[in-house]
Amino acid sequence: MSVNLSLTVAAVVLLTSGAYLLMQRTLTRALLGVTLAGHAANVMLLVAGGPAGDAPVATGGATEGYSDPLPQALVLTALVITLGITAFLLAMAYRNWRLTAEDEVPDDPEDRRIAARTAAGVADRAADEADESETDTAPAASHEPAPTAPGDERGPAS
Repeated sequence: MSVNLSLTVAAVVLLTSGAYLLMQRTLTRALLGVTLAGHAANVMLLVAGGPAGDAPVATGGATEGYSDPLPQALVLTALVITLGITAFLLAMAYRNWRLTAEDEVPDDPEDRRIAARTAAGVADRAADEADESETDTAPAASHEPAPTAPGDERGPAS
């Protein structure tokens, strides 16, 4: 089986440009990236199907020279899936445009706070572990949770 080099190169170009567009911050470019990646998948499936042949209609004779119908069915399925994802992304982009009047997806400030807190927590935890390893006289810490009294900061006031 020979591979069509021009279709393979076209699929790679479509996939890389789609991946590049998906990494952008605007929803329009992400939508175009998903569409290009879907087309790249379709071209790759057609390349994997091999060379074109006769129509795969069984007439009771020999089956040599027929094209494989499975890649064609997979391409149809991929087209439907890509259409559904494109429609969903279009609806999201339209909703975002109606709410914010801009196409760019902003950073989430809560994600930045969690990342900063996690980075600070890792540094604090490393310092605590270093302190524990230096002091051998400290009693072993109990991992049992302290009982809570009604109304303290660990439990509800009842």
